[in-house]
Amino acid sequence: MHAAYAATRDTQAESIASLAPDANPAAVALAVSAMHCAIAHGQGVHATRLVLIDYSLPSLQPRLWVFDLEHTKLLYEEYVAHGKGSGENYAQRFSNLDESRATSLGLFLTGDTYEGHNGHSLRLDGLEPGTNDHAMQREIVMHGAAYVDPVIGKTQGRLGRSWGCPALRREIAAPLIDSVKEGNFVFAYYPDRSWLQHSPWLHCERP
Repeated sequence: MHAAYAATRDTQAESIASLAPDANPAAVALAVSAMHCAIAHGQGVHATRLVLIDYSLPSLQPRLWVFDLEHTKLLYEEYVAHGKGSGENYAQRFSNLDESRATSLGLFLTGDTYEGHNGHSLRLDGLEPGTNDHAMQREIVMHGAAYVDPVIGKTQGRLGRSWGCPALRREIAAPLIDSVKEGNFVFAYYPDRSWLQHSPWLHCERP
């Protein structure tokens, strides 16, 4: 990897991390590194937004950040639900399998939007073979849901859970989705040793 490329990546990671003091700087750095690797390989070359989801945090804490890469701004810091198959307040299990109802890790590209049974929804294209590349066929999408309610969540010890989708509060779902649709990056993080060791985007080879 060229030193200039690494410096640009590291500088961007530091700038983005400074916008979100409650985000894990290591997770931010991994998200930026994965994004740069994907762009170097022709994926998401026109991306202007980066979404980081840190599933190591509890569901009752904001753990989704949307960064504007062009203007180095934080657009959203939000709650996000994980899948029923992943755990209770904390997500601990992740899957790429149909019917697992679990969340998937790794790097995604956002697709188009549509109006579904959960309202305004955003398709996600998983970029990691064996980790999240079944996202489209599993219908893993970003959408709003009534069960993403931190007030109710505090009484039950967790947010409601999805079937694997990163579900948002209904009040902000539509504008957030529209801010990141069509060719932007979503990076779902958890300190899973196997994924961290084997993700192609975290061990970048020059194209």
